[in-house]
Amino acid sequence: MTMTLKQYFETSSGTGVLATADASGNVDAAIYSTPHVLDDGTVAFIMRERLTHENLRSNPFATYLFHEAVPGHKGLRLYLKKTREDDNPELIASMTRRHLTPELDAQKGPKHLVYFTVAKVLPLIGSGAPPVTR
Repeated sequence: MTMTLKQYFETSSGTGVLATADASGNVDAAIYSTPHVLDDGTVAFIMRERLTHENLRSNPFATYLFHEAVPGHKGLRLYLKKTREDDNPELIASMTRRHLTPELDAQKGPKHLVYFTVAKVLPLIGSGAPPVTR
């Protein structure tokens, strides 16, 4: 059964890793929750001002690897390109899934909502057709 990315991430649990590189090719990988998938297929992540966010300032390309919490190696790889960023605190608060106390949230620093187009979707392993459509 094929489903959309939105349906997939609404019904799957697991661990996600967002990989980025700076303009010189220095790579970073960080654990990220599942992306917010918009109706047009765009994906968005809420991120703090850390290395991943900094890398995206000079290199808009990223890969998101999602490993489902099931036996074996099931999941997806999303090949992404940053398209824009939003710093609207009300919008970010409405999309935040994990809520911290206001004090702890402020201590962790500013948040940004970063949007990406999905260039390609592959299964976690191999190059066959993924079980999702964009």
